Amino acid sequence: MNHFTRFAAIDWSGAKGKKHKGIAIAIAEVGDRAPRLIERERTWSRTEVLEWLIETAAQAPTLFGFDFSCAPPIAERGAYFPGESAPPSDARSLWAYVDRLCEDEDLGAASFLEQHHRRHFYFGAADGAKAGFLHHRVCEHAFNATGGGKASTLYDCVGAAQVAKASYAGMRLLHRLEGKVKVWPIDFAQSGAMQEVPKSGSLVVEIYTRLFIRLAGLSGRKVRSRAELNIALAALGSRPTRLRHEPSDHETDVLIAAAGMRSIAGDADYWHPAQLTAELGRTEGWTFGVK
Repeated sequence: MNHFTRFAAIDWSGAKGKKHKGIAIAIAEVGDRAPRLIERERTWSRTEVLEWLIETAAQAPTLFGFDFSCAPPIAERGAYFPGESAPPSDARSLWAYVDRLCEDEDLGAASFLEQHHRRHFYFGAADGAKAGFLHHRVCEHAFNATGGGKASTLYDCVGAAQVAKASYAGMRLLHRLEGKVKVWPIDFAQSGAMQEVPKSGSLVVEIYTRLFIRLAGLSGRKVRSRAELNIALAALGSRPTRLRHEPSDHETDVLIAAAGMRSIAGDADYWHPAQLTAELGRTEGWTFGVK
């Protein structure tokens, strides 16, 4: 299953603006060398991440993991946005729809939530009970069932992480990868069955960085020290890092996730989750690492 020679983890951002301190990228090479940060003199823009990905994907077979959701839930309610006229019914159509509606700078998608489909998103108490917005995908229910903790929902816009805004901004990036780099499982769900992942080329998957922290045996949600980072890396079969500074949680997230992706990419069970059907693959997608 594992033909990849590099594993790149990207901590994404849905914030407004052109540059985003919340974006961090790490790469783990095949083998057991410690993952490394892709450092820059200035902070990343989302557009620069897209350009970097396309260039990197062409250089060597790379598994790219983005920490955002590829699509909102649809199985629970039968539609992404119930009550809307002619809404998209699969992930790729949704990505094109979001990209077409948004004129936000740097692949942003805040306007999609705040203007185009405002009634579907929770921004605070004025919107009513938050519980009415907490809809989840099948993969999130599967993760929660393992004791992983409550996954975020793409309809909740409250909180520093802004998972909803990050994910819809991510959909704009995914739309622009069409014909360049395939996205798992969306691009492999055809004719009622999931196709095998090809044994060559680069690939994009959705990841949840907290999943790899758990996989490393740590109970916390975040890692904020070199010592704890190296404990996690060792558990994932990686040599320790030699960072010259105490890392931020964005940096530890991607360093651990890159090593974690490398450690599980050769396990067929992660590519064939028990509950992943072709219909779910086409419409909701799946988080790589959730069995």
